[in-house]
Amino acid sequence: MAPSNFPQYNKDEKVLCFHHELLYEAKVLDYKHVIEGDKKSPYQYRVHYKGWKNTWDDWVPQDRIRKMNEDNKALAANLKFEMDKLLRPKAVAATNKKKAAGSDLSSNRGSEERHATPITGRGQKRGRDYEIEKEENFNFRPAVRIHVPDHLKALLVDDWENVTKNMSLVPLPSEHPVNEILTTYFEEEKHKRRLGSAEADLLEEVVAGCKEYFEKCVGRILLYRFERQQYAEVRKLWEEGKGEWEGKNAGDVYGAEHLARLFVSLPELIAQTNMDHQSVSKLRDEMAKLTQWLGKNSNRFFTAEYETASQEYVEKSKGSN
Repeated sequence: MAPSNFPQYNKDEKVLCFHHELLYEAKVLDYKHVIEGDKKSPYQYRVHYKGWKNTWDDWVPQDRIRKMNEDNKALAANLKFEMDKLLRPKAVAATNKKKAAGSDLSSNRGSEERHATPITGRGQKRGRDYEIEKEENFNFRPAVRIHVPDHLKALLVDDWENVTKNMSLVPLPSEHPVNEILTTYFEEEKHKRRLGSAEADLLEEVVAGCKEYFEKCVGRILLYRFERQQYAEVRKLWEEGKGEWEGKNAGDVYGAEHLARLFVSLPELIAQTNMDHQSVSKLRDEMAKLTQWLGKNSNRFFTAEYETASQEYVEKSKGSN
């Protein structure tokens, strides 16, 4: 879509602004063209998130901002609800069920039940639910510091350069898709756990959770802008379900590169949930084992060569932005 020659949002206008997965209340402080002096280039906007220090003010592209109206407030509330549901600590729920009587995890039970309470009439969630959480509350939430091996970090940097700088793409469908990788990890790791133990149940729930998280997040927060057109194309194929694409979903199409992106995004995502410190500790330990395993087995799963995008794709990707 061609950029408008006029700003869509005014200074001091209250808006909703995407930050990763969620919409937060913000105010437009200023705007300017992305390319200085080029009046045909799109606008970018400097926004201040309500309830946060000025150090969080940021320049964002126009497509991250939404008008402050009832429909978008409802969208923000629904996104928050879906994210909470998506990132609900299933692993802790499984462990609590296993050790409910006299367990040191029994104190989590009340929290678990609160998370499980359904919200009927999703469109009815209104009022201040969409507003950004106060920074001081956010900072008191337990941090999830997932250890990512240096080798895996280097691969993520290479991945970023290949896509954003070299305008190349990960070939899809992946030779070793996410669901296969996670299943392989489960099969290799389960032999280290005693059958029927809480640790074995935890492993199963974490692997299942990662598969679900990936399915929900890949099209929303795990793609670079240049990959959106590719995602639109392959999603259409798996939704149509023809030939080799029959029965496929995101976890059957994307591979280790995008799974690694999920791992480094998890700390910020989980900060949006109500996980307690004990739950965070258990999740951190499990994820550390998984990321270490993926780093050691990177030669098995990561793409050896990216494919150069065609000029036609490059043009389409510009239009989809």
